Amino acid sequence: MQLHLTFIKIAGLLVTLLFFLLPASAMDDPGFVISRMVVCETVSDKEPVHPGETFTVDIGTVYCFLEAEEIEEDTTVTFAWYFENREMARITLPLQKGRRWRTYSGKKLEGLRGNWKVELVEASGIVLNTLSFQVQ
Repeated sequence: MQLHLTFIKIAGLLVTLLFFLLPASAMDDPGFVISRMVVCETVSDKEPVHPGETFTVDIGTVYCFLEAEEIEEDTTVTFAWYFENREMARITLPLQKGRRWRTYSGKKLEGLRGNWKVELVEASGIVLNTLSFQVQ
């Protein structure tokens, strides 16, 4: 009986160590690298213009610009926009297989001043990155 309990303790310890020491599985890999992600006032010629963390409500719309690299296969990403922790919009856009892909999503501010954030969500639903910003 004592040998059986010792074996169970050792097995539990090994499972715990493997969980923390092994790298994330392929299921956790989105299949691309986020090289840039910014919130900005606009996008011109596929580049963000006036990126920042604070915007005035009178600009009307803010944009979240994403540059992805090393895209292993065609996929999608979703920009989830939140105002004061309430989801306001979800925009799903494609990423095409290749060395580099740039895309962006815009959100009308609707006159709402306060705390905003945008989450980048991969096709499986995992949040890859979050950017917070203020609207005054």
